[in-house]
Amino acid sequence: MNILGIDPGIARTGWGIVESQKSKVKSQKYGCVETEAGLPVEKRLESIYDSLNSIIKENKPEVLVIEELFFNTNAKTAFVVGQARGVILLMAAQKNLPVFVYTPLQVKIAVTGYGRAEKSQIGQMVKTILGLKEIPKPDDTADALAIALTHAFSHKMNTK
Repeated sequence: MNILGIDPGIARTGWGIVESQKSKVKSQKYGCVETEAGLPVEKRLESIYDSLNSIIKENKPEVLVIEELFFNTNAKTAFVVGQARGVILLMAAQKNLPVFVYTPLQVKIAVTGYGRAEKSQIGQMVKTILGLKEIPKPDDTADALAIALTHAFSHKMNTK
């Protein structure tokens, strides 16, 4: 199964495609969609939509996995990230991609075994699990791969 993991954001949307077969997982492709800070929000959202649309067309994932929003301080940031997330969910619906959502806690536990893991620990475990030469940068990309891995692990557990 090819899984597209997405860490949504307005400035940076991390994405990663993980192939999961039986007891093996491997990274197919990954990257980060970055938008220009000076652009109007609607243009930034269009850029995210267009970029991810191309990624989906090229890589044909079977599911889209996205992180649940969690913000405890900045409501303005939460709203704009929520808009990016909404555009991504709309695109998944248009492509008939099943969507799965995981909380940051679920991702941390699945990838590191520890619910209070730091970003650096998540990146290191993504590198190790996928056999990468270095930790994917920026953090949003490593997080997207971690989200995809969470689904790969959860899906395996649910099918047993």
